[in-house]
Amino acid sequence: MLLNIMRENNTQLHQGERERDRLPPISNHSSGTDRGPKLPYPSLNLISNHKKEAGSHSFSSQFILPGIRHGRDLPPICPDVRQKHQHRITIDILSPEVRARFASDPVIPIRTKTAKEFQEDIERATVSGDWKHVHDFYLTTFDSFLELNAAFKKEANAPFNTIEDSGINTKFVNAVYDALLLTPPDTQRAVLKGIINSLLREWKGRRTKDDLRAYFILVQNPQCTSPATYVIYAHLLRQIASLAEADHNFLMHWFKKLSQKRFKQLVERLHFFISTRLFPAKPEELPPMAKCYWWIPSATKVLSLLNAANSISCTPFMPFVDFYNLTLDHTDFMEDYHTWQTHGNSTRFTFCQFPFILSTVVKKAIIQKDSEQQMISMARQSLVDKVSRRQRVDMSLLFLNIKVRRLQLVSDSLDELARNRADLKKKLKVTFVGEAGLDMGGLTKEWFLLLIRQIFHTDYGMFTFFKDSHCHWFSSWKCDNYSEFRLVGALMGLAVYNSITLDIRFPPCVYKKLLTPPVVPCDPDTPVGMATLTLDDLQQVMPDLAHGLAELLSYEGNVEEDFCTTFQVSQEELGVIKSYNLKPGGDKIPVTNQNRKEYVQLYVDFLLNKSIYRQFAAFFYGFHSVCASDALLLLRPEEVEILVCGSPNLDMSSLQKAAQYEGYSKTDPTIRAFWDVVLAFPLELQKKLLHFSTGSDRVPVGGMADLNFKISKIDASTDWLPISHTCFNQICLPTYKNKKELKQKLTIAISNAEGFGLE
Repeated sequence: MLLNIMRENNTQLHQGERERDRLPPISNHSSGTDRGPKLPYPSLNLISNHKKEAGSHSFSSQFILPGIRHGRDLPPICPDVRQKHQHRITIDILSPEVRARFASDPVIPIRTKTAKEFQEDIERATVSGDWKHVHDFYLTTFDSFLELNAAFKKEANAPFNTIEDSGINTKFVNAVYDALLLTPPDTQRAVLKGIINSLLREWKGRRTKDDLRAYFILVQNPQCTSPATYVIYAHLLRQIASLAEADHNFLMHWFKKLSQKRFKQLVERLHFFISTRLFPAKPEELPPMAKCYWWIPSATKVLSLLNAANSISCTPFMPFVDFYNLTLDHTDFMEDYHTWQTHGNSTRFTFCQFPFILSTVVKKAIIQKDSEQQMISMARQSLVDKVSRRQRVDMSLLFLNIKVRRLQLVSDSLDELARNRADLKKKLKVTFVGEAGLDMGGLTKEWFLLLIRQIFHTDYGMFTFFKDSHCHWFSSWKCDNYSEFRLVGALMGLAVYNSITLDIRFPPCVYKKLLTPPVVPCDPDTPVGMATLTLDDLQQVMPDLAHGLAELLSYEGNVEEDFCTTFQVSQEELGVIKSYNLKPGGDKIPVTNQNRKEYVQLYVDFLLNKSIYRQFAAFFYGFHSVCASDALLLLRPEEVEILVCGSPNLDMSSLQKAAQYEGYSKTDPTIRAFWDVVLAFPLELQKKLLHFSTGSDRVPVGGMADLNFKISKIDASTDWLPISHTCFNQICLPTYKNKKELKQKLTIAISNAEGFGLE
């Protein structure tokens, strides 16, 4: 139905296209409120001009926006990649003298219909079949921005110039939109025509808060879900994307006031719009890509406003992974990445300017391909150096070769990594001295598993394990050499580059610190890892202490008299209690009701930053010595954790589908019994099975399929317990007589895996 509606409406819109001066400006190089001349790309804030590139670029399944002729950049709203740029001049930033030249804002008509009255009109129309009254309401309401405000603004001519309140009666808006798709086709057609007229008309004047309210209302229109309305939807998104940053700030805060249901609908609608434009099911229903190259940049910019609103909400509407557009996994994201590397955020649109939209799969692939290119470059340079000196070429030059003794694993590994510091970005190969065998991946994984297990053991003293939070934290003891912490950082970097999932239990704040800053500063004296952390971060490391500090903050009595605390703290280091002042003269400054917030913040900063600064700095430089890549700028701390440790979300059905068999087939009774047992296991036992088989209870970024999980047949008595080869993600099963016996033996094996049954 909407397709038929749109065929008529598109004629009017295409006429508007020929009058492009009436549509939103694509350049902000104007003075005052002059909208400027027509240019081929919509502007977002102020965008620098650049010369047209020679040659043409056609659209294919490998979608490359940066290569499109006349393409322009859309500065991102996300804080990680924001660039400083000029703002469009709006009424909010004009001086009073200039502001006085404008005529007063139009007076909004008074409309008295309520949501309840509207619902009654809908019910009467549904029963009688007479939709004229409802049709007239929609026709009037969507005729202009003024009428939208008249219908939905709480008080027609009240200013409501605040980010905290849009002034919109959201219940009424929801009722009108919920009923819209149930109305007759001519009513829906009238709404679309009204939106077209509004979008064409409203660009003649300056932007007001009432205009923002109109955009806020229109972008929630459920008709925009249909590809038949995408021409109109695209123009609406372009106008929203082209607003000044101050206006975006208002919309961002208004978006966070929506209900979770409406917010998710907006996000899903934008994702579907982007995906459909990239890979349309019926290309003939959409204009040629060359004529609407600005659709995706505009939609991505508006999506970034919703992502920002989600980030600043006290309770996010949705997890950050729901902002991933999985369609982009099937585009040429490496070209997008290289364009971003070359042009940054200022000359061309790239998805890398908006990293929230790229999935962890894409980011991991970018990091790996980037590392492969660096590895190849370093290996090639080594070969060239050998040839230029007329020396014999040894193929071992292509790899980072690590030779270690099992009894001196940590010291040998430290020496090897220090000796081969220039080769850290080559492909890793491990050899255990005195043992035959080629490293086809198994020895490398075994080296990681054994080394991590030894370093993180509490007896080793480098890390403290907190049972309440089930995580490791850096020991605060002081020494002259922190090279072993650098080794741990390098191990994490090597694991990312070599696609090894590590069984490391760090709290989330460690990954925040690793990205502070995301690239190593040029000045060696610049502090690293000094993230801004809060009581919530401490809660994830030392929950009991965090709870005590939270009680201090909420205490209603006299803090100074009842707690008798100063700005001095004590902690144990190698059995010795040492005291530290949180600020100069802290031992003489009492904690009071007035300064307790400062005390808590300084205490958190001391525990998570200052007391372990040297340890973490060595760890930071070790990680970045391997992972020195622009791709780190694309990552959230949570995504770094997933790359290093894998995802905690298990899907055993996917593991069953991807499993490989040796000596068994998937139809054998033992295998069928195995999967019946495993799929019925509680989550805790499923995690233990994964840890028993692979050395980690987490899933690689690519999912269960990337585990290469194998079940092998072993010719042994059924009295034997299952055996695992963690280096090869393999579990060996005897041919058990029945499901009950298999379940019993498997449960015993996975529940007692530490130091038992592992090879």
